[in-house]
Amino acid sequence: MKSKEIRSQFLQFFQSKSHAVVSSAPMVIKDDPTLMFTNAGMNQFKEYFLGNSISKHDRIADTQKCLRVSGKHNDLEEVGMDTYHHTMFEMLGNWSFGDYFKKEAIEWAWELLTEVYKIDPSILYVTIFEGDASEGLERDSEAFEYWKQFVPEDRILNGSKKDNFWEMGEQGPCGPCSEIHVDIRSSEEKAKQSGALLVNQDHPQVVEIWNLVFMQFNRKANGSLEKLPAQHVDTGMGFERLAMVLQHKQSNYDTDVFTPLIREIEAITNTTYGKDEKTDIAIRVIADHIRAVAFSIADGQLPGNSGAGYVIRRILRRGIRYGFTFLNTKEPFIYKLVATLSKQMGEAFPELISEQNLITNVILEEERSFLRTLDQGLVLLENVIETASSKTISGKKAFELYDTFGFPIDLTALILRERGFDLDVAAFEAALQQQKDRSRAATKVETGDWVVLSDDSEEEFVGYDTLETPIKITRYRKVENKKEGELFQLVFNLTPFYPEGGGQVGDKGYLEAPDGGVVYIIDTKKENNLIIHFAKNLPRNPEATFKAVVDTKQRQRTAANHTATHLLHQALRNILGEHVTQKGSMVHSRSLRFDFSHFGKVTDDELKQVEDFVNARIREGLALEERRGIPYQQALDEGAIALFGEKYGDSVRAIKFGKSMELCGGTHVPITSDIWHFIITSEGAVASGIRRIEAITGDAAKQYFVERSEAYSDVQKVLNNAQDPVKAVAGLQEENALLQKQIQQLLKDKAKNIKGDLKNDVEHINGINFLAKELELDASGLKDLAFELGGEIDDLFVIFGSRNEDKALLTCYISKELVEERKLNAGQIVRELGKHIQGGGGGQPFFATAGGKNPAGIAEALEEARKFVQ
Repeated sequence: MKSKEIRSQFLQFFQSKSHAVVSSAPMVIKDDPTLMFTNAGMNQFKEYFLGNSISKHDRIADTQKCLRVSGKHNDLEEVGMDTYHHTMFEMLGNWSFGDYFKKEAIEWAWELLTEVYKIDPSILYVTIFEGDASEGLERDSEAFEYWKQFVPEDRILNGSKKDNFWEMGEQGPCGPCSEIHVDIRSSEEKAKQSGALLVNQDHPQVVEIWNLVFMQFNRKANGSLEKLPAQHVDTGMGFERLAMVLQHKQSNYDTDVFTPLIREIEAITNTTYGKDEKTDIAIRVIADHIRAVAFSIADGQLPGNSGAGYVIRRILRRGIRYGFTFLNTKEPFIYKLVATLSKQMGEAFPELISEQNLITNVILEEERSFLRTLDQGLVLLENVIETASSKTISGKKAFELYDTFGFPIDLTALILRERGFDLDVAAFEAALQQQKDRSRAATKVETGDWVVLSDDSEEEFVGYDTLETPIKITRYRKVENKKEGELFQLVFNLTPFYPEGGGQVGDKGYLEAPDGGVVYIIDTKKENNLIIHFAKNLPRNPEATFKAVVDTKQRQRTAANHTATHLLHQALRNILGEHVTQKGSMVHSRSLRFDFSHFGKVTDDELKQVEDFVNARIREGLALEERRGIPYQQALDEGAIALFGEKYGDSVRAIKFGKSMELCGGTHVPITSDIWHFIITSEGAVASGIRRIEAITGDAAKQYFVERSEAYSDVQKVLNNAQDPVKAVAGLQEENALLQKQIQQLLKDKAKNIKGDLKNDVEHINGINFLAKELELDASGLKDLAFELGGEIDDLFVIFGSRNEDKALLTCYISKELVEERKLNAGQIVRELGKHIQGGGGGQPFFATAGGKNPAGIAEALEEARKFVQ
């Protein structure tokens, strides 16, 4: 059975059981601060399990793209080592929100597996929760009784709390679960040992394929459990493992989920899968990682240096280094796999097709960049080896290469072994653990339980229509972290505060109590469909009625900048072309940032056209046309643009200014003239095919003009109030260029004049003509002089030093015959001598330079150079 059919049969089966089939949520999470990525099928439904909102459907089925790079069995460094764990994977799931429970979930799971997919019941095992006395939890006898109708009792196994009690996190909904495991070993192996003994023992052919979670409890902050008001079902079946079973394979990578990618990798790298274990691991790593990276980019997460971007970069770099080390790929190649992946999975996930060019170009640029990093790391590692005082290399040095330069530790260890060195692994791991501990301590958040003051099923946002309104606090909780200290999170029955989202920052403001007391709201965010207001303290009487007031000035500035992003998007599409689409934005009260797809620098002339276009729309005074609750497809049919990486519901909000129409939940000005003026402050590349424009409007634009006017006045004063300051500055530049040429000529003449004197200072040491001098020349003069001497003197070894204020320079020239015959290397020599001037450098074997911040060390470096020829 092909993987496409496996997926469609699952969805069709549950559709026949009255489930609404919904599309996968983006893999990159934007409204849940506890997660970077969707790591389980239930993530997009957390708001329903938490009771923050009510689902339109009691029963849902879907296939969810997930990403796991930490946690149980899923450390990134282990993926590829076995054949059944992955970073990115699909989770087939069916859900019940307060509707059916254990009986139906178990019956349907068995029916699908044995009657639809025709899996032999004799190779299936199930587990149930065995109970936990410390928690006062009994054995899940209810699930046991239902399973008995289908499965012999010796195939119903008790599972520990670790394996059979599922929890969303340290707090929140949880409950017992039943796992379904499959034993695909050969008959001979089954005869030797029962599969029951191998369940949950990490055996590659006895694996879990489906987990049925029965959410019955809520875990409180103190660790205690309370029963949920409604019982829910949350199931997840590993699509890749199911394909392995149904296609009668012994490895996920042998299924048609992965074989097209593996065949392409074999063709590109001229290797063969299945003949060598190291090669096989490398191919599995790359086949797995291209999926994770491609889906993340398609969902709006570009590789970066922090947060979710760092995770994606780390995954991609792991794939690159496996290709570099084990497949001998020294040029970019992973980007070539995107076309295969898009063709294979684009039908189920059309974003792979629509974003194929972007994914390809981003991966290509990342490969080029990291291969350059590997080259630099090899040079640095070579220096570590050359300066090592023993055959054991410091783990701290290796950690510096890993942490500062991104050089992989496994590649460091491999090169060291090849060169006869050992790595102090314990010291490296200690340094890595210290870094992790610091990071965890900095980001750890202690969250208390919600104190519920009143039941309110759904909080209403009224901030589009008013900036102040009477409110009641419905619940609050205390949170604490190292960075911000103690804060309180407040939820209201209705709120005028806009929560951070869609690139727009959250509102600030205050609550005014009846007695005149004030509580300042310092931020507003959304978490699992709940608008949360952050405050430094609680009101004296949280149950009172308060007046909620949004900071008007900040809201107006932010709204102006948000509207400007819409006009900017329209301008870019008009001037650069319809290929331009938004790839991200950040809207503050002080400025705006807009990322967009475009494969080339935006010229100064084009930027001027974009500015003029936006300002023309501002001057037109276009009125806001807002439509709330419009059906999603209708909005698209009417020309609205849906934004990159966003998940939309059945009904949406459309924002229109003239011919600009976008789906948007942000706040906007009522008329474009309120923006006042639009100024682009910068334009540059974010990644291959992604450009970024930063701009200002309103008060910030006014301040910009004031500062420019003052600067202009200052320049005029410096130029003695010249009538034409531009012409005066141009004249100064021409005069300066002429002086620079004269200085360069004087330095060259000086070098020629001292060349004769230097010839007299050449010493003859061991058949080498040695010269070491400190001179008052710049880098260019030193280089010219060294090469001129080298052209006139054979077997020459020159080391020059020079200083410029607090900086030092060393220049080393070695005749090519000495490089070949005496194995001297200028690059290695200047790196060693550079220590005396507190710097470093490098270059070619016959010419190299080093720079440093200690001119006092030049004399010592020149004297030390003598040792290389003695």
